[in-house]
Amino acid sequence: MAENQLLNVSEATPLGKIEIAPDVLEVIAGIATTEVPGVSSMRGNFATGFAERLGKKTHGKGIKVELFNDAVSIDVYIVIEYGHSIPTVAEKIQSNIRQAIENMTAIMMKEINVHIVGVHMEQNEEKEE
Repeated sequence: MAENQLLNVSEATPLGKIEIAPDVLEVIAGIATTEVPGVSSMRGNFATGFAERLGKKTHGKGIKVELFNDAVSIDVYIVIEYGHSIPTVAEKIQSNIRQAIENMTAIMMKEINVHIVGVHMEQNEEKEE
């Protein structure tokens, strides 16, 4: 995930400066992604899966943040629900993340890459009599 760096959002003011940890961007992007219809789940690793089983919700799961001098690049790894248009869902994810991060942090996005790593098939549990 993100490196242990801080992003300067604005120049120093008489009251001080504002810095945002990359983990904050991961959480914002994760929440913005899960709000999109058609997203079944986010891809995580063993540690996040284990933590979720213990009851800890990880909103940054499936998000990779890369920091540049003047912008941020985000990679999103999702499992899509069967029957949804992949390009439509991916565009909505990109739009939601860009809007959420720019509104909440005033940080400009360089790119938002959406990676579809699986398709979730709905299983009907109806029993015919």
